[in-house]
Amino acid sequence: PNLSPFNAWVVHKGLETLDLRARRQSENALAVGRALEGRVPRILHPGLESHPQYALAQKQMKMCGPIFSFFFDGGREQAMAFLNALELVDISNNIGDARSLCCHPATTTHAGVSAEARAEMGVEDGMLRINIGLEDPIDLIADMEQALTRVGL
Repeated sequence: PNLSPFNAWVVHKGLETLDLRARRQSENALAVGRALEGRVPRILHPGLESHPQYALAQKQMKMCGPIFSFFFDGGREQAMAFLNALELVDISNNIGDARSLCCHPATTTHAGVSAEARAEMGVEDGMLRINIGLEDPIDLIADMEQALTRVGL
């Protein structure tokens, strides 16, 4: 199949700013990850020194991308309460957008996977996955902080 001329033009226009958007989202994600570190029980962002493969990520990547995971000790209940407390970040399992989106993988992207298989993959009930977008990182951090406060962290 071929793209229509209009759709090809739209894709081309998007590619012109892809590098700028990817860099900004990666920078924003690192800022948000740093703000969450120490506020949540565990965070998996390869740009943070706390990540088990931080040294490898630093060798292989210039930037670590906009997507990372973080965990709550209160399981699904606390994770869902956090999602519901977000005001700026949208709840969606369609990660990869230019806007910030957060999802609960155990009940969305991995819902069809057995609990045992999810455990092997590291997908826990208290885990959230977030795609950080192009919004101002100060606004994103403020939204995360107010949501954390509302769930008792």
